[in-house]
Amino acid sequence: MSGDPLTVGLVVNMPDGALQATERQFRDLLSNAAGERTLRLRLFAIPEVPRSPEGRAYVRAHCEDIAALWPAELDGLIVTGTEPKAAHLTAEPYWPAMARLIDWVENRGIATVWSCLAAHAAVYRLDGIERRRFGRKLSGLFDCAVERPHPLIEGCGTGWRVPHSRLNDVPEEALAAHGYRILSRADAVGADLFVKEAGALHLFVQGHLEYDGDTLGREYRRDVKRFLRGERGEYPELPRDCFSDEMTAALLEFRALARHRRDAALMRHFPPLPAAIAPWRGVAARLYGNWLDGLDRGRRAAPPADAMRLAV
Repeated sequence: MSGDPLTVGLVVNMPDGALQATERQFRDLLSNAAGERTLRLRLFAIPEVPRSPEGRAYVRAHCEDIAALWPAELDGLIVTGTEPKAAHLTAEPYWPAMARLIDWVENRGIATVWSCLAAHAAVYRLDGIERRRFGRKLSGLFDCAVERPHPLIEGCGTGWRVPHSRLNDVPEEALAAHGYRILSRADAVGADLFVKEAGALHLFVQGHLEYDGDTLGREYRRDVKRFLRGERGEYPELPRDCFSDEMTAALLEFRALARHRRDAALMRHFPPLPAAIAPWRGVAARLYGNWLDGLDRGRRAAPPADAMRLAV
């Protein structure tokens, strides 16, 4: 294994409320996955992602502009999703920048992890595969089973429980028709992990192995607050298999109260969410550790930069 540090880029697209948490989650995940390997993480942000003044200030202080990515020398890249707002991806304000990012990855042949909405954007840009909207938000913990072996999931076992939190899906039949290989899935969620190798390895992650144990609960509380403020029409569904029977009963009691008296002031009575463990952490560290191993092997197999210049 090379003693030189691996350089990984992280394009953070999450909305303001999840921006810092997502950055920390991926830092922690990569740190656990790296083992004795030295890792350098560079943060990038797309300016067109809508943000508050405070969010823009944080991005300016902690992230490089996406323009700095184009000449960057990276060993690998991770691109996060964001909360979908438009009916179609191409109507999102950041779509031109996201499309350019996907084209850049394809042209550079850089190994990339596409997370959640970023996975939907990438398969649409690469192969015209349209996402499809669920009837209601998919949120909860789901048992996903391995569909086929692959070096990325070596040592991960035959399945795992993983958080999913999304409004859209990509059809498994369309993925298979365009040469994507589904590594893990569940009937309730469709494809969990899938890959495509076209010059470089693309890993698509519809679940959220980077999440903390309480992230789904915090997202649920956020959506309840939006309902009480009149920012969403329907009361959110409870995340699947996240809470104890006692906690579920308390949350359903609060739901009945909120539906009867829709008032943002009720949030002061929202049941306190318990601390929660994240049993998927071991699988997450192994998956990303395997990914980092692949980056290291790819770097050592690549010709030196001087030789590449001579070849040109």
